[in-house]
Amino acid sequence: MEFPRKVVVGEGIIGKIGQVESRVSRARKILVLSGPTIYPQIRKELESSWDSAQRVSVEFVGPATMEEVLRIEELRKKDGCEVILGVGGGRVTDVAKMVSFRSNLDFVSVPTTASNDGMSSQFASIKGKGRPYSYVTRPPTSVVVDINVIVRAPQRLTSSGFGDAISKITAVEDWKLGREETGEYFGEYAAQLALMGAELALRNAEGIGRMQKNSVRTLVEALISDGVAAGIAGSSRPCSGSEHLFSHALDLHSKSQALHGEQCGVGTIMMAHLHGLDHERIGAGLNAAGAPTNASELGINKEDLVEALVLASELRPERYTILNRVHLTRAEALDLAKTTGVV
Repeated sequence: MEFPRKVVVGEGIIGKIGQVESRVSRARKILVLSGPTIYPQIRKELESSWDSAQRVSVEFVGPATMEEVLRIEELRKKDGCEVILGVGGGRVTDVAKMVSFRSNLDFVSVPTTASNDGMSSQFASIKGKGRPYSYVTRPPTSVVVDINVIVRAPQRLTSSGFGDAISKITAVEDWKLGREETGEYFGEYAAQLALMGAELALRNAEGIGRMQKNSVRTLVEALISDGVAAGIAGSSRPCSGSEHLFSHALDLHSKSQALHGEQCGVGTIMMAHLHGLDHERIGAGLNAAGAPTNASELGINKEDLVEALVLASELRPERYTILNRVHLTRAEALDLAKTTGVV
């Protein structure tokens, strides 16, 4: 089992990273990976953490591709840094996680959004050949989350994180099916930890929709716990099931510009219905949190949604989910979408 060694969540702490994380304060050379939009907004706060004797390099990260990972690796070799800070959203975190793993360096995750559960997990989503691949790396050495920064992010990013958090409801059900049908390992503790985060997110849906600090903090803690659940399980099973396969299929077979968590949220509605769960409660939670609940709100057409539902089970044939049991035809996929109000 691998977990972050330290997790710090609070308000106004982005300017105190050196105080709360000794790996940063001890390092003489630091590489900060960030994005061109978020970094100027937090630059002054972040730079107040540095000691005058420290040499800090800042590099803006492009798309989360292996080419970008290799580019940053070359910069790191020239820079000779001792620790990497990933300051940004999921794309920045994935690239920083991959570079630090391949370079055997400490990685401090400093998420500026709560858009997905990658901030604390050992898995990095890196695109190659037109599709994302999930690589097993190591979890961040530490995670530092400033809630004041998170609530300043666009509300859409937080509602996407809500969609990712509640997707654990169907992911765990799929994991149970895998145990029943293939005899694979099922970890009760990891499953319950993921489900607890999903339930707490649902209870705080309205507050998350209003970007209330206490509710957003609960969501952040749920997403961090999801990464821990994956660490306990040794796989993404408690966090990723048929709803994630649906999202990945949309990425491949549609022109969707929706966020990962938004797609997973809508997928959770439909997969919950297939599992015989209360899909209406999930839809109501997504609506309260300001997240999409149907194809129109995702910005995709009916045909692409049906195609994604039919092809989703083919993406990871070794991972048994409800889609392996029902084998949706196009007519059945359309009926599912209509029944759940997704189209």
